[in-house]
Amino acid sequence: MKVMTTLTSPYGRIVRVLVIEKGFQDRVEIFPTVTRTPDTPVLGVNLSGRVPTLIAEDGTVFEESALICAYLDSLEDPQVLAPQTGWNGRILEARARSMLDGIAVWSREVRRPENEQSPTIVAHETARGFRLAGMFDELAANGTFDGPLDMAQITLGCTLHGRSDGRPSGFDWRAKNPNLAAWIDRFGARPSMQETLPPV
Repeated sequence: MKVMTTLTSPYGRIVRVLVIEKGFQDRVEIFPTVTRTPDTPVLGVNLSGRVPTLIAEDGTVFEESALICAYLDSLEDPQVLAPQTGWNGRILEARARSMLDGIAVWSREVRRPENEQSPTIVAHETARGFRLAGMFDELAANGTFDGPLDMAQITLGCTLHGRSDGRPSGFDWRAKNPNLAAWIDRFGARPSMQETLPPV
């Protein structure tokens, strides 16, 4: 199997973490690539051009990190992700994904030439990021993320771990969210997180 992704993509990192947690390093080749170019090799297998893209052993193509993780975890027992027996885990995963999506939009916006940036978009995503950080801080204080490994934890971890330098510029989420910062530090110590840190 092959996963096409950029090494800086937090979405790709989610899948790379799962591959390590699952012990599938010998079964899944990580294929670093580029995106958002007319000649990206991703378009040869996935017309959306999105990463991560998984090419399964039978040639089936999967995109979207949560779907890829669910597929990989289903291939062999024991499954490493906690079973979703209710809605709480899915709700937390969706909220972590909202934070990740917002930060991705924010990051792309501030990388555009200054005269092409939208202050409205930056302000909207900045506010969303800090709101959600505050919510996750309260949940971390209550031990919400201390259970068995699940997609909410991996998604939140890949959203914030490695962002200690305030990227995007101005996103100093640690300052007012000590419980969240402490949890991210603990979760980020996992070998799967350390091995998938994006290049500087």
